[in-house]
Amino acid sequence: MNTTTRLSHRSWTSGPVDAQLTVFDSHDDREYHLLLSINDDLLDFKSQLSQIYEVLRSFADREKCSTAFVRVYLSDSSTQICEVENLFMEDCGFPFSIIEQPPANGTKVAIWAWMLSKADIHALPSRLYEVCTPHGNQYWATDMCEAYGASKDQASLILQEYVMTLMQENMTLEANCQRTWFYVNDIDNQYAGMVRARNDVFFTQGLTADTHYVASTGIGGRTARPGVMVSMDAVAYNPIDKGHIHYLYAADHLNRTSDYGVSFERGTAVDLGDRRQVFISGTASIDNRGNILFEGDVIAQAERMMENIEALLAEAGCTADDIQQATVYLRDQADYHRVEWFFSEHYPQFPHLIVHAPVCRPGWLIETECMAIKSI
Repeated sequence: MNTTTRLSHRSWTSGPVDAQLTVFDSHDDREYHLLLSINDDLLDFKSQLSQIYEVLRSFADREKCSTAFVRVYLSDSSTQICEVENLFMEDCGFPFSIIEQPPANGTKVAIWAWMLSKADIHALPSRLYEVCTPHGNQYWATDMCEAYGASKDQASLILQEYVMTLMQENMTLEANCQRTWFYVNDIDNQYAGMVRARNDVFFTQGLTADTHYVASTGIGGRTARPGVMVSMDAVAYNPIDKGHIHYLYAADHLNRTSDYGVSFERGTAVDLGDRRQVFISGTASIDNRGNILFEGDVIAQAERMMENIEALLAEAGCTADDIQQATVYLRDQADYHRVEWFFSEHYPQFPHLIVHAPVCRPGWLIETECMAIKSI
């Protein structure tokens, strides 16, 4: 493995918008992750949204890059979604996801954008978005949801629809899907149903503890659609060689998720031409027997969480310096300033957004997911 990192970090402020940028330089293309947040909580929502969107579009125009994916984090999706959809529909050329997970700094909107210097993006009849790049093709499904039934029923229908959608593009869940995000409204009561549905559908698709699962985050979050308890985003790759996919365990730090009846991989590394793309699932303060560590102490949990993430990254030949973007989830929004201080003191180049979203066990006060990249 080539240990020369090509990842650079930069941050700046443009009026009320704080920007964090990572850039991966290849010999013939660039990959960007841009995290945008608001620093002025006195602005109304329309002002926050228009300011943050202007920075996003200005960056894309300046760098002449294509937007491969955008996730918009909102404080109140029911009253805000129309403004967001109207704004993004003006572009209508890339996949975007909208989720109610309030920015933990007390503002109303934040954005994660994944951009590429060389990409052709197409909306397919299957309702997937195809992002064609020199190092592999991505297929995005976003905001998949159902409004009827219990959380188990909704998750089952979502996954069955996704399986059928992949089939339309000559893909399968087992062979091609590399990352999922499940957002569960009222997660303390509805998470178990989602887990049962995922276990059942995965089993029918050949995803078991003896084969493999998919890197994933299951976290509190809601959409603006009435009755929806579960929604899902997912990305698949095609073509993909199974020999280029590596599953990450860090067994000295974490147990297998199947030990407690959950079906996702702790992390997945995918070799794509000249780079290794690493997806780290939602990771919390846990030991290798599945126990929650440091209950009630968010800083101690953050320390163990990052230790676990670094152990997973190490299996992929990466370090924290190779992280492109991260989303940090807090159960209690009041912990925001302490957690932000922790990252500024111990991980000053850690590109992240912090949002308010309960983790699947009440004892976990904090969880983080991230992506990393490395030249190979």
